[in-house]
Amino acid sequence: MSKENKHLFDEPKNVSRLLLIFFASLVLLLVPDLVHERHTIFAWEEWPEFYPVFGFVACVILVLLAKYVLRPLVKREEDYYDR
Repeated sequence: MSKENKHLFDEPKNVSRLLLIFFASLVLLLVPDLVHERHTIFAWEEWPEFYPVFGFVACVILVLLAKYVLRPLVKREEDYYDR
């Protein structure tokens, strides 16, 4: 009988640790944005956490555009290469 290989994320304890590290690093990266002096041009750039929120929203929009606009343009039929 062969023993099934255990991977790093098979144990819930390791997943919990990874999530804790992720959220701690997220907080550590967002805190400097609150105290950093900004030299802005537009008023909305002064909002707290503007750049992280802007980056997240832009990323979501790019994924949705790729899925619903670009994919239908380049998609081929299932048997396209079998002909």
